[in-house]
Amino acid sequence: MKAIYPGSFDPITYGHLDIIKRATKIFSEVFVVVMENKRKKYTFSLDERIEMIKECTKDIKNVKVDYYKGLLIDYLKNHKIDVIIRGLRAVTDFEYELQMAMANKEMCPTVDTVFLMTDKKYSFISSSLVKEVAFFGGNISTWVPHNVERKLLRKIKEV
Repeated sequence: MKAIYPGSFDPITYGHLDIIKRATKIFSEVFVVVMENKRKKYTFSLDERIEMIKECTKDIKNVKVDYYKGLLIDYLKNHKIDVIIRGLRAVTDFEYELQMAMANKEMCPTVDTVFLMTDKKYSFISSSLVKEVAFFGGNISTWVPHNVERKLLRKIKEV
C-alpha cells in the first residue's frame, strides 16, 4: 500500500526523517512530496528542498521524493494513493491536523490520514525553530542532518 507524507520541508529535520523511516516500515511505498504553497515564503527553493530530502533518504529503498504545486487531493488521485501520513509533535498539532484530515476526507472519501507521533527527542523541533536558532548562531547539528545544516548556514551567510 502506498502512502504520502506531504510538507514544505523548509528544511527537512530529524523529526521529519523519524516519521519517514517509521512510515516505510508500515507502507510499501512512501511518497515524500514537497508541497508548494503560494502563501508561504520559503528559505530554500523547491529544487533545494527536493535535493536535501533525496540526500537524506537515499538509503531508504521504498521512498520516492516528488513535488506538487496544487491541491494534495489531486496528487493523491493522480497517483492512486489512499493514505496521508502526518506527524504530530504535540497536542497543539492535532487540532490543525484533524481539521485538514476531515477536509481531505470530505473532498475524497477514500483517503485516510494516519497520524504518527514523533519521537519525544524531536517533539519540539520545527523547521522554523531550526532556521531561527541557526540565524542567531546556535548549534542545530542535533536537529538536522549535516548536509542540511551546511546548506542552511551557507544560506544565512548570503542574507
